[in-house]
Amino acid sequence: MNYLPASALLLALLAAGCNSDTTKTQSAPTPPATTEAPAAKKGEAAILFFGDSITAGLGVEPDQAYPALIENRVDSLHLPYTVVNAGLSGETSAGGRSRINWVLSRQPVGVFVLELGGNDGLRGLPLTDTRKNLQAIIDTVRQQAPEAKIVLAGMQIPPNMGPAYAADFKKLYGEIATKNHLTLIPFLLENVGGIAKLNQRDGIHPTPEGHRLVARTVWRTVQPLL
Repeated sequence: MNYLPASALLLALLAAGCNSDTTKTQSAPTPPATTEAPAAKKGEAAILFFGDSITAGLGVEPDQAYPALIENRVDSLHLPYTVVNAGLSGETSAGGRSRINWVLSRQPVGVFVLELGGNDGLRGLPLTDTRKNLQAIIDTVRQQAPEAKIVLAGMQIPPNMGPAYAADFKKLYGEIATKNHLTLIPFLLENVGGIAKLNQRDGIHPTPEGHRLVARTVWRTVQPLL
């Protein structure tokens, strides 16, 4: 499993001079040469998972996170792809917008899975900003990796910020997918979100069993694209 190390991602963010709540339209410069990030194997494109702590696998072993489980399926079918986990815990859509250029520069991308926005919703950030940031990420992928197939992973949030905000948040993903003609996973945590036994004590991050179900949901969408 190829990972963009947390230390490397942190250096990229520091170099960009931004934090996860900024919405400045700037690109993260390439980190110093001493910061190595794994790239796809020669001759193989990447299935790049670009997300937050759910993608990063917070609270579980690296090989238990859903991107690693997708890698197992890819390898078992001898498909010519390298799976890259570019998840970063705590990431917002603004943070993703800041580091997308650097992440894309590390390897050719065949499939790009975008899983961001959940932390925006939990913080009650303006959805207009989330929409702009996700759109900017999509635009950047299409510019730098025009052959990549983009998958948007939809998220949902509890009604803590009010039912109207939660409803608008849920609709946002379908609207972005329709506008950009993307492949949509309606809800990444289908059959996992809100089920206590499938989530860790925080009620947000899946357990290993939960990640297995997430991987099934993702695989149903990604497999036809490979």
